[in-house]
Amino acid sequence: MDQPISQETYSLITKDFQLPEVKEEFSEEKAIEILAKAISQLMDRNLERLLQICYRVDLSENKLKQILHESDPDQVASDLAKALWERQKQKVEIRRKYSEG
Repeated sequence: MDQPISQETYSLITKDFQLPEVKEEFSEEKAIEILAKAISQLMDRNLERLLQICYRVDLSENKLKQILHESDPDQVASDLAKALWERQKQKVEIRRKYSEG
C-alpha cells in the first residue's frame, strides 16, 4: 500500500530539515508543528540556510516575502511551515498524478 500523501510529504521535507521521525500516530498537524520548530531554530541560527531551502523547495518568492513581512513575529515559523508543507504536498500530488499513467 502506498504511503498517505501527508507521510510522503513529511519524508520529502525531512530531507531538507533533518526532522525527527514521527513516532506516535502521524498527522499533518503534528508534522507541521515539528517543521515549525525546525524553521524557528533556523531563523535564529541560520537564516541563509532556511532561505536556500525555501528556494530549493520552490516556495514562491512572493509567498516567502509575504510571510516574512506580514505575519506576526511569533507566527512566522508556523506560517512558513504551512506554506512549505503545502508546496511539498503539491509536488507529491503532481508526482503521483503523472506516475499513475
